[in-house]
Amino acid sequence: MSTLNLIPQDAFTLRPAAERGHVNMGWLRSAHSFSFGSYFDRSHMHFESLRVINDDYIEGGKGFGEHPHQNAEIFSYVLQGALAHKDSMGNGSTVKAGGIQYMSAGAGVRHSEFNPSATDETRLLQIWLLPYEDGGQPRYETLDLTKEDKDGKLKLFLSKDGRHGSIQMKANADVYAANLDGDQSVQFEISDGHKAWVQVAVGEVEVNGMHLQQGDGLAIPTDGLLEFTNGKEADFVFFDFEAEPFN
Repeated sequence: MSTLNLIPQDAFTLRPAAERGHVNMGWLRSAHSFSFGSYFDRSHMHFESLRVINDDYIEGGKGFGEHPHQNAEIFSYVLQGALAHKDSMGNGSTVKAGGIQYMSAGAGVRHSEFNPSATDETRLLQIWLLPYEDGGQPRYETLDLTKEDKDGKLKLFLSKDGRHGSIQMKANADVYAANLDGDQSVQFEISDGHKAWVQVAVGEVEVNGMHLQQGDGLAIPTDGLLEFTNGKEADFVFFDFEAEPFN
């Protein structure tokens, strides 16, 4: 265990699940951690390069028709059901629960996403990061994360350099997923000049003793030591951001 002191809770900023922007379109129920679409909140535009966290529930057989993107690093973390994807690059795939669907929009791409089941609901976190450079060729990849990959540990699945089998992306961040339950614990040291964000997808977990529940986000604007403990069937995403000019 590290001998560093834990970052004090008063350095954190909690983004409570209940205070997110909520949208109900019938076929789609969504909660937005940051301003998106019809939800606008000047005090919650982004955190570092993290621009969008949408917690989406998609009705069976429904989805997002073909639409354009550019200059965004986009990934979906599928939590329940499955997500089917088609794009103007010719890609077509279906990602099931536990899987990651990643797209670098580059100079421009069109795609569609839908729930391939006629009856079962799909749940996912759709997340956008701002790229460190605009333009370039769009790119699409998928990655399956097993329970063993994330059990009691942080599993790197997106990174700037593609290390440890992660998907390489054009954003100044490392992105991890973890499952924590019972007496499992994980520590992470945030490097000098870096910042971090925790997004709880499922269950409950404590970060340096602060209790987080499903849907909560936590902004960590300083370096130091984090300890994740007291998970209750927790599934969360952790972002480690390099220092960059996003304020």
